[in-house]
Amino acid sequence: MSRRKLTSEEVELWHQVVEHTERLHPGSHSSPPSLPLPKPKPAKAPQVRPESFLEAFELGSKAKPKPQRHSLKPTPAKALAASPLQMDEKAFRRMKRGKLKPEGKLDLHGMRVDSAHPALTRFILSAQASGKRLVLVVTGKGKDRDEPGPIPVPRGVLRHHVPQWLALPPLAQAVLQVSQSHVTHGGEGAYYVYLRRTR
Repeated sequence: MSRRKLTSEEVELWHQVVEHTERLHPGSHSSPPSLPLPKPKPAKAPQVRPESFLEAFELGSKAKPKPQRHSLKPTPAKALAASPLQMDEKAFRRMKRGKLKPEGKLDLHGMRVDSAHPALTRFILSAQASGKRLVLVVTGKGKDRDEPGPIPVPRGVLRHHVPQWLALPPLAQAVLQVSQSHVTHGGEGAYYVYLRRTR
């Protein structure tokens, strides 16, 4: 909404009011204010060459930081990668590249936690007793929750439980190293379990 201009009568009336009023701070205004001046026209901005824009521009300077994702705990792959190396480094690298062939395989797909834990215990202890060194435990990647809700829920219950079970007795004495398998053997949905030799 634009402001209307004062008429000459209104300006004259204002000057009369100013002359007959007593000033709070005498000497601050030596003369009554003059008529309002017309608004100055906006000055045109100087044209800037495109090269100067490129010099001032910095990639990512105005980018907002990504919101931090909430996580209950690190993924099993990250937790296993952080664990110290117990086996021969050369054999470990070959195993991670999928060059070592597992001597046995346990598929826990579709099992519940209460039936998967005893099956894993039986499989690992019998594999060690028969002299096997590398076995594959398939857990599956797990299903996405339909409604995740405000609290994050880890995807794949068995995928999170199996490394924990392998680190606890009675399996801890049989297991030398646990690692996420290569894509050819299941990737995120399976684990290599390298067993200790029986004495």
